[in-house]
Amino acid sequence: MRKTYPLRPEGKHPDRVLEAVKHDIRKYLKRERRRELPEGMHFWDFDCRFGASQEVAHVLHAAALIGELDTLAKTGAEQAYVEILARPAVRQPRAPGDPAPDAASAPAAQSADVNDPPASPSITPAA
Repeated sequence: MRKTYPLRPEGKHPDRVLEAVKHDIRKYLKRERRRELPEGMHFWDFDCRFGASQEVAHVLHAAALIGELDTLAKTGAEQAYVEILARPAVRQPRAPGDPAPDAASAPAAQSADVNDPPASPSITPAA
């Protein structure tokens, strides 16, 4: 999908137009993810470009697209250029020893073992 969206059309509220653009982008991504994958492929990946116009569009991740659209709309831009191209991709295995992506946010969950009985409270003599 390569499309230039007007963000300030006459007679329409800019917030409603922005929500309609976001909805259109999300709908396109959802529709593309439903397509059947070619043999040996694991998921649909997206090559995205975004900017105020096609000439100044920059490459970004699909997850950052809506945030960039909000930022552009806050600057008062008249239009937004969105390019999303779907391509099948294969998951790459993590190298042994690499931490999981969310390992830093949950260190306590890794240290507690589900099969261990709860620790009994230790009684310390009062001094």
